[in-house]
Amino acid sequence: MDIPVFTVDAFTNRPFAGNPAAVCLLENDLDEELHQKIATEMNLSETAFIRKLQPGDDFTKSSCFGLRWFTPANEIPLCGHATLASAAVLFHIQKNTNSVLTFMTMSGELKARQVGDHIVLDLPLYLAYPQVLQEVEALIKVAVADMVVQDVRYSPDTKNLLVRLSDTYERSVLEELQVSAQHFLSAEKTGKVKGLILTLKGKSSGKQKGHDFYSRYFAPWYGVLEDPVTGSAHAVLSSYWSEQLGKKEMLAFQCSRRGGELKISLRNDGRVDIAGQTAVVLKGNLTF
Repeated sequence: MDIPVFTVDAFTNRPFAGNPAAVCLLENDLDEELHQKIATEMNLSETAFIRKLQPGDDFTKSSCFGLRWFTPANEIPLCGHATLASAAVLFHIQKNTNSVLTFMTMSGELKARQVGDHIVLDLPLYLAYPQVLQEVEALIKVAVADMVVQDVRYSPDTKNLLVRLSDTYERSVLEELQVSAQHFLSAEKTGKVKGLILTLKGKSSGKQKGHDFYSRYFAPWYGVLEDPVTGSAHAVLSSYWSEQLGKKEMLAFQCSRRGGELKISLRNDGRVDIAGQTAVVLKGNLTF
């Protein structure tokens, strides 16, 4: 069997930056266990599988596809950067002629459209609620040691814990923070946290157009120590920072080692548009 496979760097316009995802185009049904085996073989934070929904569907002409995401360890319900990567493969490589693509996923219908040199994802917006510090104190201490924490929130929909560092810190402090994410598993006693977001207010002001907020994201529970750029985490960060800053349009930067930029626009229907650029770095075939 030959399966076309691509590696796409998402949320960047430069190769070897942003967040890499593998994208597989499935002409035919794939045995269930092969999805996980392929994702483990690709060994990127996520491998996406685009499948045709009807026998007559075509990757160039059809506008609606099935989409699943796998880490090297398991299937996950939502992945923003691998959705962006999947849309890039269809728009830029398959030359799909539709203005909007719809993906049927575990998180419902997700839409992607081209706007200039960006691809815009229409994602769910997830709220984060105040979290009792004592429940997660050990986890936060392992993550940030004695740094000053300004706010702690929990998103039950995504099982993400959002930890906001003090506004007194600069971006460089977050970038240089040494995080031992492998120790999160033993420190997290509640069983409800599956991802840790560290975030910091940006220096954007009316006259100076900078980033509104910064973040880093860790998900050792899914076998991903640190994710370079995370669309799904920004579905939580968008609601939090919109409330904090009183803004619906924001520019975010995830300051992992690879780094990536996300343009955010809160919609009136309770969802969020997250836009990014992509760079395709590998084209080939899986053969087995």
